[in-house]
Amino acid sequence: MQYSQRFISIVLVVLSAAALGFAQNSIPNLSAQAANVTEFDVNGLKVILKRRESAPTVSAGLFLRGGVRNYDAKTAGIENLMLNSAIEAGQAYNRQAVRRELARTGSTIGASASSDFSVISIASTRDNFDLTWKIFADVSTKPVFDPADVNRVRDLMITSLREQETAPDGALDALEDRIVYAGHPYSNDPSGSIATLTGITPAQLRDYHKKVMETSRLLLVVVGDIDAASLKAKVESSFGTLPKGNYQEAALPGLDFSKPSLEVVSRQLPTNYIKGDFAAPSLNSPDYSAMRVAMSILKSRVFQEVRVNRQLSYAPDADMNNMAANSANIYVTAVDANQAVDVMLKEIDRLKHEDVSASDISGSSGEFLTNYYLKQQTNSAQAIDLARYELIGGGWKNSFQFLDRINRVTPDEIKAAANKYMKNIRFVVIGDPAAINKSVFGSAQQ
Repeated sequence: MQYSQRFISIVLVVLSAAALGFAQNSIPNLSAQAANVTEFDVNGLKVILKRRESAPTVSAGLFLRGGVRNYDAKTAGIENLMLNSAIEAGQAYNRQAVRRELARTGSTIGASASSDFSVISIASTRDNFDLTWKIFADVSTKPVFDPADVNRVRDLMITSLREQETAPDGALDALEDRIVYAGHPYSNDPSGSIATLTGITPAQLRDYHKKVMETSRLLLVVVGDIDAASLKAKVESSFGTLPKGNYQEAALPGLDFSKPSLEVVSRQLPTNYIKGDFAAPSLNSPDYSAMRVAMSILKSRVFQEVRVNRQLSYAPDADMNNMAANSANIYVTAVDANQAVDVMLKEIDRLKHEDVSASDISGSSGEFLTNYYLKQQTNSAQAIDLARYELIGGGWKNSFQFLDRINRVTPDEIKAAANKYMKNIRFVVIGDPAAINKSVFGSAQQ
C-alpha cells in the first residue's frame, strides 16, 4: 500500500505532537527519578547508583576520565587496546572461564574508548549479577594481558582500521577528524592507527593500566535493582584497595571554527560525499537545549527540501555531537553537490533570520523526545547518560533537567543559537573536485 507524502507528513506531525504531550506529562516523573539515585565515595572512587526496583537486569560501567588527554599521538589507541585486552582474562578468571561464564549466564562485558572518556561495561540479569560483578572486578583490576590475547585484539582493531577508509563514509569521517581536530587533543584518535597499535607491547599495557587505575581517575555507574548498602560493600571489596592518586583533569580547549574552510579529496565515485562542521555548545552550556532543538528542526527541513522536494539526495542529514568540545554538522551525498549544499545553507539562513513557528518546535521536539525515550529504555543507556552528564555535562543531576529544558526552548533562543553557532562551516568532500563550486560552499558562512 502506498501513501502520499502529505499523508505521511501529517502522521509524523500528529505522532510528534502526541510524543511531546507525553513527554511534558512525564517530566515530573522523570525528574522524580533523581530521588532514586544515590552517590557515595569509596577511597576517592565516585559511585552513582540509580535503583530501578523490579528491573530484571543490572548494568554497570567503570569509566576512565580524560579520554584522549591521557596519551599523545605516538601512543594513540593504547587505552582502547588496554581495556579491550584487559577484559579477555583476569587472574581469577582466565579467557576460557570468562567466556564460559558469560555465555552460561547470558551476561555481557565490553570495553570502548572515546575522545572524552573510556569504559568497561557489564550487563546481566539480577540473579547473575554477583558472578558477573566478580568477573568484572577481576578483569578490571587484575588483567593478565596475555600476549596471545593482546595480539588477537590488536589484529581485530587493525583490520577495522584498514576497512575504515575503504567505504566513502568512513573516508569522509577520517578526513573530517583530520581537518576539524587539527592541533586539538581530539586529533589523538582513541582508536589509534595501524602504526601506533603495532608498536604497543603487553608490558606497555600493564604499565598504562597501573598508571590509570587510580580511584581519582575513575567513575562507577550502576543501574538496576540493587540497594546502596549492598553495592557499597561490593565496591569496597573490589576497588577499595586501588591507589587514590591525585588526578586532575586538564582543561579542554574549544575547537577552531574561527573561519570557514573547504577540503576536497579526489576519488572516483558515483556521487560526492559532503560534510560541513560548525561549532556547537557542550552539555553543560546554557545554549545546549536551544541548539539541540534548532538542529532537530534543521534536520527535518533539510530532509524535506533536499530529498522530498528536490530529490537531490537520498539521505541528507543534520546532526549534533555530545562531546566536551562539541560540534554539529550537515551531511549529504549528491551528484549535484553545489545545489544540495546551497539548499542546506539556505535552510540554515532561514533559522538565523525567520521566527520558528510553535508547530515547528512542537513537531521537531516531539520527534526528538520520542527518540530520546526509546534510547532510554535500557539500563545500559541510562548508565551511559548519567556518566556522560557527570563527566562532561556539569553533573549527573543535569540529566534529569534535560527534557524540561528542551520543552522550554523559545523561537528567540533558537534564532540566537543558529546565529551564534551555525557559521564558519568547515566542509570536507570526498568525490570529484571539478564538481565543487567553492563560492557555493563559502556562502552564508557568517
